[in-house]
Amino acid sequence: MKDPKAFILENTEILTPPHVPEIRLRLASEVHDLWQKTESELEAIGLPPPFWAFAWAGGQGLARYVLDHPDCVAGRRVVDFASGSGLVAIAAAKAGAASVLAADIDPFSGVAAKLNADLNGVTISFTEKDLMGTTPDCDVLLAGDVFYDAAWAAALLPWFERLTARGITILVGDPGRAYCPTEQLQKLAEYQVPVTRVLEDSEVKRTTVWRFAGHD
Repeated sequence: MKDPKAFILENTEILTPPHVPEIRLRLASEVHDLWQKTESELEAIGLPPPFWAFAWAGGQGLARYVLDHPDCVAGRRVVDFASGSGLVAIAAAKAGAASVLAADIDPFSGVAAKLNADLNGVTISFTEKDLMGTTPDCDVLLAGDVFYDAAWAAALLPWFERLTARGITILVGDPGRAYCPTEQLQKLAEYQVPVTRVLEDSEVKRTTVWRFAGHD
C-alpha cells in the first residue's frame, strides 16, 4: 500500500463543495474509483472507509454556518471532532478562530486535512487521539454529521452533556440522520445542501445546524 499522501493525491482532485464554494478540498469524484470500492476492497488494501474523501452534508452545513457567523468561533479555541476532510476546521480557521484542532481517528484524515488546509492557506493542528470521554482544551467543539450510528450517538450524548456543563459550546451539523437527538438541540440555521446520490438517498439534503443544549 502506498503512503497516505501519495494515495490521496492519486485518488482525489481539487473541488469546491457546492454549499461552501469558498473552500477547496481534495475529494473523490466520479472519475476516481474510491466512489465504487466496497468496504471489503478497501480493507484488502489497508484503507479505512474514506470519509475524508467526501464533503458530507452535515459538514457543509456547519462550515457554511461558521463562515456566515464568524462570531461563533472568532478568537476562540476550536476542536473539529470527527473532522474527515478538515472542511469544518478550515472554515473555523478562515472565520478567525484563535486555534483549530482537527480530530479524527483515521490517519488518512490527518493527511487529507493538512493537504486541504494548505490549499486554503490556513493553519490547523491534527490529532488521531480518540477524544471521546476526554475534556478537550477548547471553547467550541464542532461536530459535522456525527449521529449516523445508534451506538455511537448514544455514546456521544453523555460526553456532550459533560462538555456543555464545563462551558464548552457544541455546534452540530446534521442532515436529518435518524439518531440525531433533536430534543436536546437548539436550532440555529437550516440549509438545502446539494450532495451526490452515490452517498445519499437524495440530491439535496435538508441540513440543520444545532447548538447542543442537553437536558433542561
